[in-house]
Amino acid sequence: MRAEAAAQTDRWRLWAPVFFGGGCAAYFALKSEPALWPLIGAAGLSGGAWLAARRFGLARRWTLILLMLACLCGGAAVAKLRTEAVSGPIAPALAEPTVVEAWVIDVDSPGERGARIVVAPVRIRGLTPEATPVRLRATVRGEPPAPGTAVRLFGILNPPPSPASPGAYDFGRNAYFQGMSGTLFALGQTRPTVLREPPWRVRMTMKINAARYALAQRIVARLGERTGGIAAAMTTGHETWIGREDLDAMRDSGLAHILSISGLHMAIVGGFVFFAVRLGVAAWPWLALRVSGKKVAAVAGLIAVGTYLVVSGAPPPAERSAITASIAFVAILLDRQAVTMHALAVAAFAVLLLQPEAIVTPGFQMSFAATAALVALVEVWPRRIKEISAPWPIVATQRLGNWLVVACTASLVAGMATGPFAMQHFNRTAVYGLIANLGTAPIADFILMPALALGAALEPLGLGAPFLWLAGKGVEMMLAIGHWTAGLPGAVQTVASAPAAALPAAFLGILFICLWRGRLRWLGLPLAAAVLIWPRPAAPDLWIGDGGTNAAFHQAGAAVVVRPGVRQFAADLWSRRRGLDLTPRPEEGWTCKRSFCAPEAAGPIALWWGKKAPTAEQLDAMCRSAEVVSSRAELATLPSSCIDRLVLDGLDYARGGSVELWRVGTGWRAVWAADVRGQRPWTRQADPDFSDSGG
Repeated sequence: MRAEAAAQTDRWRLWAPVFFGGGCAAYFALKSEPALWPLIGAAGLSGGAWLAARRFGLARRWTLILLMLACLCGGAAVAKLRTEAVSGPIAPALAEPTVVEAWVIDVDSPGERGARIVVAPVRIRGLTPEATPVRLRATVRGEPPAPGTAVRLFGILNPPPSPASPGAYDFGRNAYFQGMSGTLFALGQTRPTVLREPPWRVRMTMKINAARYALAQRIVARLGERTGGIAAAMTTGHETWIGREDLDAMRDSGLAHILSISGLHMAIVGGFVFFAVRLGVAAWPWLALRVSGKKVAAVAGLIAVGTYLVVSGAPPPAERSAITASIAFVAILLDRQAVTMHALAVAAFAVLLLQPEAIVTPGFQMSFAATAALVALVEVWPRRIKEISAPWPIVATQRLGNWLVVACTASLVAGMATGPFAMQHFNRTAVYGLIANLGTAPIADFILMPALALGAALEPLGLGAPFLWLAGKGVEMMLAIGHWTAGLPGAVQTVASAPAAALPAAFLGILFICLWRGRLRWLGLPLAAAVLIWPRPAAPDLWIGDGGTNAAFHQAGAAVVVRPGVRQFAADLWSRRRGLDLTPRPEEGWTCKRSFCAPEAAGPIALWWGKKAPTAEQLDAMCRSAEVVSSRAELATLPSSCIDRLVLDGLDYARGGSVELWRVGTGWRAVWAADVRGQRPWTRQADPDFSDSGG
C-alpha cells in the first residue's frame, strides 16, 4: 500500500479537473437555479484556503484536500457564470403563427420535418426588440437558403424543445448554451426580404458559413449526393445530403462517430499536416540545419487545426477537440511530451473553463474517457525493440503485425471506455463495432481524411478534383464496410438506460483505472461496469409525450405506439431508453378518428390530441373504454364514468411535459419530465406540434 501511494506522487494533481468537472455536474444536477454570489463566495474561500495552506507549508495531504475542494466549488461557480453569460431572451410559445424577418446564419442538419437553417431575427411580429431571441433554428420548406440571405418566414414560434421523456437528453439545455433561443416551424415558403445591415460579427459569420456551404455544394457536385454528402459532412459539418439508409447503417455498425467532426478528425488532420511538414523540413538539408523541424511542424499543425475548426463551423465537439489538439502542439513547442495524462488534464481544464456545460454532454464524456484510456494504454505499452540489420521483408512483416496488434488493442480499449456512455445515452451497442472500426481505420487515416483535407483546400482553386476523387473512393469503401457490418445478424443490441447514478459511477471508475498507477487501479473496474450491471427498474406501463400528442403502452416486452409515424423520434427515443421494441398499434380493436384514438373494449389508454376539447359524450366514451384518458385540451368538467379513471389534460402537460406512468395497486405513479428537469433558465415548455426535438 505504501508503494502504491508513493507511486501517485505526481498523479494527485490529475484529479483536479475531475473535481472541477464534478462541480460543474453538481450545478447542472440541481432542480432549481442557485444564486451566483454564494457559489462565488464558496469558490473564493476554498481557493484562498488552499493558497494559504501552501503558503504556510501545511502537510501535502491537507493541501491536496483543499485543492480538490477549491476545484469542486470553482466548477460550480464557473458553470453558473457561464449560464449568466449566455442568457438572453427565450422564444415564447405563441398561440398564433407570426412573421419573422431574419438573416440566415447557417444551414443546419435536416430534421424529421425537413431542411433546417439557423437565423438571426431582426424583427418578430408580436415581440418587442428586448424580447426578440438572438438565434432561432427554423424548419423550412424546400431547399434551404444560403447563409447571408435576408428572409421573411411565416410560422409557429416556440422555445427550444423539452426532453422526449422524463430523464431523457435535454435538447433545450443544449440549445440554450449554443445560443439557440427558440425554434420556428415555417408554414409557408421562404421569401426574400430587405433588412438593415447586421453587425460586423454577424456579417463575418455569414461570410464564413456561406463559404463553407459553397464548399460543401462543390464537394457534392464533384462526388454525387451519396458519396459527396458523407464527404461534405466530414469536411464542413453539413449533413444535408446524407441519406437515412446510410446514416442508419453507420450508426448500427458503430461508425457514426466518423460523421461528426470531433477528436478523430482533428487528430488525423493535425497529425497529417504535422508529419508532412516535418518530413518536408527533413528533406531540405539547408532548412533542417537552421530550424527545428518538429516545432515548425507543430506550428503548422496548430494552423491546420484552427483552419479546420473554422471550416467545420466550430460546433462544440470540434471546439473541444481543437483545444485538446492545440495543447498537444503547444507542448511540443515548449519541449514537453505531447501525449501525457498531464496534457490531457490541462485540456480538460481548458475545455471545462470555456464550456462547463460540456460535462453533461455525451460527446465530452465519450471523448475524454476514450482519450484517457488510450493515454493510459500508451503509459503501460512495452517499448518496441528496434531491429538491427534485419531483411526488409521481415521488418515489414513485423511492423504490419505490430500495427494490427496496436490497432486492435486501441480500438478495444477505446470501445470499452466509451461503451457505458453509448449504452446510457444512445441505448444501443454496435456488436461488430470493433470489426467495422478496424476495417475503416486505415482507410480513414491514410486515404480518406488526408485526401479530403487536400481536396477541400485546393477545391476553391479548381485543383481539388483528383484528391476528392480519392476521398470519394474512401467514402465508398467505408460505406461498404458499414452496410456489411450493419447487416450481420444481431448487429445492434438495445440496452435500457440504467438509473441516473450509474453513469457518474462508471465515469469515476474509468478515470480511476486510467489515473491510478499500480495494481489497485482494478478496484475501479466494478464502478466502470456500473451501467452494464446496475439493475434496471421495471419499465413504465405507459408513456405520454409532451402535450399529449402521442402515447405508447408496455405490452409483452414491446412499446405499442398509439399514433405510428407521429413524432416518431420521441416515441423511438423513449422505447430505446426503456429497452423496449417499438411496434405500431394494431388496426383491429381500436377506434381512431381525426382527433382521437381509443380502444373498443377495455384498454390501457384513450388519447385525444385535438386542440378543441372533446364533448361530454366523447369523453364519456373514452373513460368507459380505457384506464387512462389523455386530452391535449383543457377539460372543464368530467362525466361520472371518469371518476375511477386517471384523466390528464392540457393543464397537466403545460406544467409537466411528458410523463411516464406505473400501475401501483389500484392507482398510478407518475413521473413528469418537468419534475426531473427542475426549474432552470432553459426549461420553458414548447408546443409539441411544432417543436423539433432533435429528430
